[in-house]
Amino acid sequence: MVDSGNMDFIGPYQAANDDEGGHSDSTEGHDEDDEIYEGEYQGIPRADSGKAERRKDQEELAQQYETILQECGHGKFQWSLYFVLGLALMADGVEIFVVSFVLPSAEKDMCLSEPNKSMLGLIVYFGMMVGAFLWGALADRIGRRQSLLISLSINSIFSFFSSFVQGYSTFLFCRLLSGVGIGGSIPIVFSYYSEFLAQEKRGEHLSWLCMFWMIGGIYASAMAWAIIPHYGWSFQMGSAYQFHSWRVFVLVCAFPSVAAIAALSAMPESPRFYLENGKHDEGWMILKQVHDTNMRAKGHPEKVFSVTQIKTVKQMDELVDTGTDTPMWQRYRLKIISLSQQVRNHLLAHDETQIPQYKRTTFMLMAVWFSMSFSYYGLTVWFPDMIKYIQKQEYDSRTKTFTKERVEHVTFNFTLENQVHREGHYFNDKFLNLKMKSMVFEDSVFEECYFEDITSTHTFFRNCTFIASLFYNTDLFKYRFVDCKLINSTFLHNKEGCILDFSDDFNNAYMIYFVSFLGTLAVLPGNIVSALLMDKIGRLRMLAGSSVISCVSCFFLMFGNSESGMIALLCLFGGISIASWNALDVITVELYPSDKRTTAFGFLNALCKVAAVLGISIFQSFVGITKAVPIIFAAGALAAGSFLATKLPETRGQVLQ
Repeated sequence: MVDSGNMDFIGPYQAANDDEGGHSDSTEGHDEDDEIYEGEYQGIPRADSGKAERRKDQEELAQQYETILQECGHGKFQWSLYFVLGLALMADGVEIFVVSFVLPSAEKDMCLSEPNKSMLGLIVYFGMMVGAFLWGALADRIGRRQSLLISLSINSIFSFFSSFVQGYSTFLFCRLLSGVGIGGSIPIVFSYYSEFLAQEKRGEHLSWLCMFWMIGGIYASAMAWAIIPHYGWSFQMGSAYQFHSWRVFVLVCAFPSVAAIAALSAMPESPRFYLENGKHDEGWMILKQVHDTNMRAKGHPEKVFSVTQIKTVKQMDELVDTGTDTPMWQRYRLKIISLSQQVRNHLLAHDETQIPQYKRTTFMLMAVWFSMSFSYYGLTVWFPDMIKYIQKQEYDSRTKTFTKERVEHVTFNFTLENQVHREGHYFNDKFLNLKMKSMVFEDSVFEECYFEDITSTHTFFRNCTFIASLFYNTDLFKYRFVDCKLINSTFLHNKEGCILDFSDDFNNAYMIYFVSFLGTLAVLPGNIVSALLMDKIGRLRMLAGSSVISCVSCFFLMFGNSESGMIALLCLFGGISIASWNALDVITVELYPSDKRTTAFGFLNALCKVAAVLGISIFQSFVGITKAVPIIFAAGALAAGSFLATKLPETRGQVLQ
């Protein structure tokens, strides 16, 4: 028996040596007849460890690994991992919706201006872009499981903090780092799961895994609808610290990430990652665990894992070992520096024989990812904004206008809503304990008037004059007075911060939460169809066909002139386009070799977030102006993506490279 911990692996795999009969601990108890692969697990250095030979050994490992997965079967182990990784993917789906759901309440709680609101909406995409690139590269160096655990932990920690912090800047910072954490989930999850799936199951079950992103959206929508409108869940400590119901929602949204961490702690690392890095025994033990778990669940515990030797590929570089005499902080610092250098070298590596093979494929994939993300995220954010615009038009159509009214010695103690008052004169009037909603006063005079305990939303005074008037305990701040004159007027005990107004939250909940709930639920049929057909018709047909149909469905948006019509079209587009996303995820996983898989996936996913920000920014700028431009942009991007998709290589039936 050879101690594998002290072996110097120079060669990518071990040559056969039947005469010596060397075995590792993990292979004791097997006869020579059980061995289905040539080569013994020996510590004999090999002199020729060039790149060409390394790639040859990687190809041989890929073929052997596929045969081993066939023997392990598909069963209890893969389904257990499916639900564990599904929680991580669900956390990513939740993260996309968190800010958009809390923004209507958070903007009042934090007194956000329009630029601040826009920044808060986009900061998560920026964080996820950084996270996808960072964790994708790390997962190819330190392992899929470890990288995913770290990224989910960062997401959980800063999601938790963001529910308690009070200031806008700290909330923005926490959501940014939360996005950085969760950004690694998609590239790692798909790569991780694919390395436990045989080729005839890979397309279908990776597509089933996509359903958890939809479940994350449904979870976020349902929790927002159930929690945010309930202002009775709030508490405060003086005027300095307020914890409103939307913060409870932010806290609840961290649960999928926490659950994924707990469940992932019981799962093993990818055996393919171990074998690609010269760790034979670790990879062999995990594959044996997969085999034995599935056989016991199928009622065949007597079946023995027949694999005794697997060819491995030597790791090109390892982390620095500084010994036990070095201080702990210095050991960790050196390891981090070493790891950073390795990741950098890994990203910048130029293998002349592989670049021609992957350069064209990568550029094609970049174009497809960009076009799909630009159109999908642009349209899905544009839909709710268009619904809001339609509702605002309907609301404005009911606005009452009053001109040149003169009101004297009147007490207003009821809600004033959706009115415009022009050239009015108010003398010795009292406005007591009332709410002003969407009120506009223009060119009016307030003389000796008294305002007390006023709560206002979307209320402004333009070019008005206030003479000897008193404001006591109101939220009428300076920005509500546009080009106004204040003569001998006083403000006392102004309300601090922005006051939450929940009176319209149930209508907002219908508009924001329910529409998002339907939009995510609508992808269920498309997800089922794509999962069942992925391995039958192929990835390219699924990707190109779904993109073409999505392109055609864009033009139906021209006919969405009502709220219900826009919701129906949102559901139609989401249900069709999900098949494209599923096929694109599967193709991306299968096109790249194991030592580049999560790096490439992370880079493409980061590009996806850049396209999303660009699409959202462009499409939102046309809300209320024209429908034609966003629709033409989206349709054009989808048409280009479907054409470029046909130029990609088909990966159905191939072993995992």
